[in-house]
Amino acid sequence: MRNLFLILVLLFATPLFAVEPDEILDDPVLEQRARDISKGLRCLVCRNENIDSSNAGIAKDLRLLVRERLVAGDSNTEAVDFIVDRYGEYVLLKPRMSRENAVLYLTGPVLLVLGAIGAFLYLRRRSRRPSQPQGELSREEAERLAQLLKD
Repeated sequence: MRNLFLILVLLFATPLFAVEPDEILDDPVLEQRARDISKGLRCLVCRNENIDSSNAGIAKDLRLLVRERLVAGDSNTEAVDFIVDRYGEYVLLKPRMSRENAVLYLTGPVLLVLGAIGAFLYLRRRSRRPSQPQGELSREEAERLAQLLKD
């Protein structure tokens, strides 16, 4: 039973093994800051996996770089800015709101609002049309039919 528990713990704890023991800082406060920053940075190889839980080589390099910057005295923002300057904004799992990204952030809601306005106008215009009972001819259609039957 004890072995089964150990196996289950090891199976479910695999993401914890991404940060290797030689990477962990001695100062628990700095280590926690490094972990918090690492959770917001994307592994460039694994795509949508953060570097904290990635086993890729570049993820390890980025984790070490974050820890180096923190040990050098950088704030969290300065450490993230340093990495973004080197690797681009793609490295952020949650991109910042900027003029360049505003189009990406605002396109969805703008299209949703435009679609809702279009649907409202269409339904409003459709309800204003005079409804003609099914099977009955309008006066013009009845006159045309009468003329065709005469001929």
